[in-house]
Amino acid sequence: MTERSTESRRPTIKQVASLAGVSHQTVSRYLRSRSGLKPATLARIDAAVSELNYRPNLVARSMRTRRTGRLAILLPTMVFNPSRMLHGATEAAHEAGFTVEAISVIGDTETRTERMLEIAGTGQVEGILALAPVSPGIEDHLPQGETIVVAADFDDQMRGIGELADAAPLVEIIERLAAFGHRRFFHVAGNLQFASARARKAAYLETVERLGLESAGVVDGDWSGRSGYDAVHSLADEAMPTAVIAANDVVAAGAIRALIERGLDIPGDASVTGWDNNEVCEYLPPSLTSVEVNLEGLGRNAMLSLVKAISGRELEPAPRPLQRVIWRESTGPTTPR
Repeated sequence: MTERSTESRRPTIKQVASLAGVSHQTVSRYLRSRSGLKPATLARIDAAVSELNYRPNLVARSMRTRRTGRLAILLPTMVFNPSRMLHGATEAAHEAGFTVEAISVIGDTETRTERMLEIAGTGQVEGILALAPVSPGIEDHLPQGETIVVAADFDDQMRGIGELADAAPLVEIIERLAAFGHRRFFHVAGNLQFASARARKAAYLETVERLGLESAGVVDGDWSGRSGYDAVHSLADEAMPTAVIAANDVVAAGAIRALIERGLDIPGDASVTGWDNNEVCEYLPPSLTSVEVNLEGLGRNAMLSLVKAISGRELEPAPRPLQRVIWRESTGPTTPR
């Protein structure tokens, strides 16, 4: 099979137009920007594109319009694994007819900024999505016509901010456990250099006070299982809580180990919750109640901002909220002691 024969069988813009019942000029306008088209027209073209599995011929389009049909995603290289955000962003770009090149940059914010300007200056991409912070004012140094979007989900050290620091699920957890009859709570926080850890600690203290609950204390941890283990073992017998709110799933695992060593049953004597919904949560005995973070959705929504800035197209955003509690066996009604 030759490249030519393969190309000849690709659906054409005229076939899309015929199936949708519109002119090929309307489909061309749809591919450039969805703005100005009636919802019914958009729906028919969307259906035709999907049925025919139509993908724009990016090489031909580039020759006609000097547009490359390519986007770049700038990634950090460090402990943080951006693969789920990258997946969501790439999927959204493909829906809009773009190809994507992911570029990993080793170094600090200044290094990432220099690399971004270097990529923008090549003229090989129509836009750049940075999943890591860059220097303020970079827009003033971009080549004319170049578009960038910087995801506002991490600070310079790739610590979660914005929606990633939203502590609303922790409030839901405490309210639900209070409804189960729990009255004495204990919080093992994460590293307070992280906005997310600070927000969860503040939400814990505010919710416990608002509901008239008792707090056995807050221990400032470091996201490690050891911090959860040591925190629980530091408690006096008479101060043992019936609910432990852990900063993440690893901390929760350490807390559960310590509770069991102290002769307590989970969840009969103490409920435990984590955060991040690590895959192992579902298989622990008992399975761990946790907070699922839709990182794919964060990546998708960031890419949608770039696609709209370049083409005017508005694709379906990820559903909100991007964080939700997954209730499992590690939480339940309290039993009298």
